[in-house]
Amino acid sequence: MIDRFLHWQRALQRHPRRVMAALGAVLLGTGVTAFGTGAVDDALAELPQRQVTEAVAAAYTAPVDSAPAPFILYRTDVTRRDDTLVTLLQRLGVDDRAAADFLRRSPQASELWRGRPGKLVSAEVDDDGRLLRLRARWLTRDDSASFQRLTVQRDGERLHAHLESAPLSATVRMASGTIRTSLFAATDAARLPDSIASQLADLFSGDIDFRRDLRAGDSFGVVYEALEADGEVLRYGRLLGAEFRNAGRRHQLVWFQPPQGRGAYYNLQGESLQRAFLASPLAFSRVSSGYGMRFHPVHGDRRAHMGVDYAAPTGTPVRSVADAVVEFAGWQRGYGNVVILQHKQNRKTLYAHLSRIDVRKGQRIEQGQTLGAVGATGTATGPHLHFEYIVGGAHRDPLTLARDNAAGEPIEARWRADFERVASAMREQLAAATTLVQASAE
Repeated sequence: MIDRFLHWQRALQRHPRRVMAALGAVLLGTGVTAFGTGAVDDALAELPQRQVTEAVAAAYTAPVDSAPAPFILYRTDVTRRDDTLVTLLQRLGVDDRAAADFLRRSPQASELWRGRPGKLVSAEVDDDGRLLRLRARWLTRDDSASFQRLTVQRDGERLHAHLESAPLSATVRMASGTIRTSLFAATDAARLPDSIASQLADLFSGDIDFRRDLRAGDSFGVVYEALEADGEVLRYGRLLGAEFRNAGRRHQLVWFQPPQGRGAYYNLQGESLQRAFLASPLAFSRVSSGYGMRFHPVHGDRRAHMGVDYAAPTGTPVRSVADAVVEFAGWQRGYGNVVILQHKQNRKTLYAHLSRIDVRKGQRIEQGQTLGAVGATGTATGPHLHFEYIVGGAHRDPLTLARDNAAGEPIEARWRADFERVASAMREQLAAATTLVQASAE
C-alpha cells in the first residue's frame, strides 16, 4: 500500500492535470456504478509492482561556516586652516597609529598639508578604526582645469600612496528664483553658488540697477557649469546663460566661444555685453553704505561719502574693475592700505581699508585681477571695502560705472551661423530652467 501511495503521489507531482482528470472520471463513474468496482480492484492488485528510489535536492543548504560581512565606515570632510594630521584623522574616524605614521612620512601624502585649506578628503575605516583607504582631491589654482588626487590604499598590513593629476569634468546645472527682498536673498534661496550669483549681477548690471530697479516678483533662470572630480564638485565655472525678468522686461544672455578668438557674453540677438568696467570690485558683496551724504560712524556727524562701502569678511579678494596701471599702492592715513588705479579716458578707481596689497606702483593689471583683500585698516569700524570712482578729478557714484561704460559690439558676421545655433540651444535650456519650481526669499 505504501508503494502504491508513493506511486500515485509521484504521478500527481509530475502530471497533476492528467491525474486529476483521471480521478474526476473515476469519481464520476462511481456515481453510476457505486457497487461495481470489486473486479477492477482485484485486477489492479494483480498488476506487477516495483519500488523506485529518487534523490531529492534540498531547496536551501545553510553555509557550514559563514563569516559576517565586514563593517566599513565611510566619512568625508575638508581640511581646515588650523588642521593637524591628528585632528583630521579624528574627524574621519581613523584610530590607526600605523596609518598616521605612514601619512607623516609619505612625501605624496605631505601634499595634503601644503597650500590652501579646503581639500576634500574621504576615508574608509573598519570597525576597529583601522584605515583601509583614504582619498583626497583639490585644485592647484582657482582657474585650473585639472585637480590633484591623492590615494592611500591598504594592501594587507602595508599602505601605499599615489599622487596624480586628472582633468575636471564639466556638468551643466540649472536654477531659478523669484525676488522677494533682494537679489542675493533670492539666489541663496535658490541654492545658487556665490560665484554664479556674482556673475549674474555683474553681467546684468548695465541693464538693471539691483539696488533701485528690483521689484518683488521679478524672476531669473540660469544655466551654469559645475566642475567635478570623481563626481564631487570642486568648483563652479562659468555662467553659460541667464534670463532676468525685471518690471515686465526680459533680459537674456549667452556665453559664446567662436572657433577662433576669445569667448564673450552676448544677448540672444548677438550684441556683446562685455563692459569696460565691472559693476563691483568684489565678486560677491553687499552695499553697506551708499554714495552721498550720510552719518559718519566714526566722527559722529553728517558728511559726504565720496564712495561706496561693501561689507565683506576680512581676506575677501578685491579685484580691479577694469584694465589699469597702478598709480599708488601703500598707506594713506584714514584709508589705511589703499590702491589707486589709473584707467583710460582720465578715469580712476580707489580701493581702501585693505588687509593686504597684492600689486605695486606702475604695474599693469587686467580687469578682474586681484589687487588685494578686504580688511579694516585705517579709520574703519569693521572689515569692509571702501570704493571710489573718479572721472576727470570729480567723484561719481560707483554704482553707475558699469552702466556708463557699455560696449555693445555685435557678433562678427563670420561667426553668426555658429552663434545662432548656440543661442537657439540656450533658449531651450533657459525655458527649461524657468519652469523649475521657483525659489523665493522671504
